Amino acid sequence: MLELRNVGFEYKGGHRALSGVDLSLTCGGIVSIVGPNGSGKTTLLRCIDNLIHAEGEILLNDRRISDMTTREIARSIGYVPQSFTGSFPVTVFDMVLLGRKPYVGWSPSDDDLRIVSENIARLDLSEFTLRDVNQLSGGERQKVLIARALSQEPNVLLLDEPTSNLDIRHQLGVMRHLREIVVGKGLLALMAIHDLNLASQYSDYVVMMHGGQVYAQGSPNEVFTRENIQTTYGVDVAIHQHGDIRHIVPVEEHNVAVMAHTSI
Repeated sequence: MLELRNVGFEYKGGHRALSGVDLSLTCGGIVSIVGPNGSGKTTLLRCIDNLIHAEGEILLNDRRISDMTTREIARSIGYVPQSFTGSFPVTVFDMVLLGRKPYVGWSPSDDDLRIVSENIARLDLSEFTLRDVNQLSGGERQKVLIARALSQEPNVLLLDEPTSNLDIRHQLGVMRHLREIVVGKGLLALMAIHDLNLASQYSDYVVMMHGGQVYAQGSPNEVFTRENIQTTYGVDVAIHQHGDIRHIVPVEEHNVAVMAHTSI
């Protein structure tokens, strides 16, 4: 169980990024955190991982994150940043092995090596095991970061825009792998994401942020309404339902598409 009680955060200079955030997430699945730029999505993830120290309380299984050691947090929470911008050579295997740091003594055990190999295979990275991470594509590097976080064997996985700067093929690949992992391992994954259609398709629960606060939360169908999107993003949309999939289209783009189709 992950619980946030009246969580807030203010950056130096007086910019208040979060204010009065209350959340209670008690089961596994993918939770998408959505909202416009500056709404507090990344700050919220960083507070949960204790990378920055929040006001209020953040509890994991009824224990305050602030009372946990860095090693204890690393064994419970895996954090996947937006991107990897490395400069020194490091192989895929060694990068994923860093996820075992909270458990490793003087040297990796056979169990550590097994876990790393399994996660590399799980993310379809076996052919890149000895390749320099810097030589991989953006989508491949993103999967390496996820494999590293999974090697921590966390209960909670935090992902900061895992599909940013990826083409549609790699976006779908990353989301498909994430869904399989979350279901297979029973994880709770919190994902900050801009793409509302991906969030709608792959999320079990959605938290919509606005001005550093939770504006709406619930199932994708409950949160992704025309009214909510118009209020938080300032954009009018059309929402089309195709079976179980909802497709969200800005009204101006929707009208252009309709006109183009009509003129054919």
